[in-house]
Amino acid sequence: MVHEQGVAKVKIRLGVVGARDSIGIVRKVVKEFHEIIMLPFPYDSMEEVLDIIPKNRLQVDQWFFAGQAPYHLAVDHQVIRAEEGSYAPLNSSSIYKTLLQAQLQENRIFHSISLDTFQGTESELRAELPSMELHTFPYSGYIPVEEIVKFHLELFEQGKVEVVITCIKRVDNILKDMGIPCYRVAPDENSIRLIIQYLKQRGVSQWYRKAQIAITGIEVLPSTVDEQFSYKVKYRELELKRLLLEYAESVNGSFVEMGDSRYFIYATRGEVELQLKENSLFTLINQVDLRSRFAIKIGVGYGITSLESEQNTRLAIQYARSKQAGSIITVDENKKVSEIEQQEYEISYDGRSLFEEWGNQLKEANISSATLNRIHSLALHYRKMDITSNELATWMNSTDRNARRILMELESAGLVEIKGEEQSGQRGRPRKVYRLGFLENEKSFENTNW
Repeated sequence: MVHEQGVAKVKIRLGVVGARDSIGIVRKVVKEFHEIIMLPFPYDSMEEVLDIIPKNRLQVDQWFFAGQAPYHLAVDHQVIRAEEGSYAPLNSSSIYKTLLQAQLQENRIFHSISLDTFQGTESELRAELPSMELHTFPYSGYIPVEEIVKFHLELFEQGKVEVVITCIKRVDNILKDMGIPCYRVAPDENSIRLIIQYLKQRGVSQWYRKAQIAITGIEVLPSTVDEQFSYKVKYRELELKRLLLEYAESVNGSFVEMGDSRYFIYATRGEVELQLKENSLFTLINQVDLRSRFAIKIGVGYGITSLESEQNTRLAIQYARSKQAGSIITVDENKKVSEIEQQEYEISYDGRSLFEEWGNQLKEANISSATLNRIHSLALHYRKMDITSNELATWMNSTDRNARRILMELESAGLVEIKGEEQSGQRGRPRKVYRLGFLENEKSFENTNW
């Protein structure tokens, strides 16, 4: 996040997925948007999208796809939700431009073509090209490349078309290798510009949405009457409160006992949703059951104001009462009620890639690859390259002493370096500020100053 004249402006990290030439066109347009940081993710095969997105999810706010096929492939395989990205639809002007290029390069006028993917109407094209025989292969969503190749190949072998116009890079490569005249349609810059503007606005809204007030309401189901006033129950209540306080600390929230066996934890939506992705609330339910032997119901309310959040939290708890044990209900600012299950998109801390790159340094430091990966993932989430031991302790839900030890070990291994100091308060020694050196090459931190 950068500041201009005292006003905070959010920079949106836009992941661009597509063939290298398409990414080059998008890069040219992105230069017009100073609020966007472009993170390019080129692929040779469209199916690589299914690996690219999960590995880079934490670096990206919104995804731009070079075409409808990779976008729908990602959505259909649930590696992103529909609201996390979009693509620039191909329009008729892009096709005319490609057809003109083909005729100039082949030095002839084509009278019959085959065309795939185009989402406009065939009548629109025929109106613009009345003397041309058109064979179109429109489709929605994603279909295998082999089917598209088969469509063009059969028409060409039957002599029904003179040239192929495709929107898929791999189709273009396969047909050219067969000696078939083929030209690929590139997205139109105006279409790209409109979609980038749309994704920018959605990304900004997403970040302001993270700053909304979120209240996690916990309601304890009543114990039997015989136990109600026993010392054992009081000890169990103390253990329950300790667990709730630990959770409140993990979301940087404040803990309030509301009475009638109900507790509220005030935090921001971004913090709560991060914990939901890590399944921490489900862990809390299990911990409370195991260690305090209480059954609890959890409802989460989001809102622009504290009053709205409280109202939605109480509504969420009402819904939670009728659900089976272990369910978590959320109510958002639009009164939309959702039942949360353990997340498919958990934040994972796969240490293999980091260990391969920093294996020798990790061996020197008394730090596990899992710890380094957790720091790496949370740094991307919070957009922080420079941290203090106090911030790391909050991230790791540990003591400041342990955080200092981790940073000193990483410093001795050359994975972090001291950048400066900051005053911790009116009294006491300043805290050291560490630069996370192992993030220097991260795309989301290149040429940025958060």
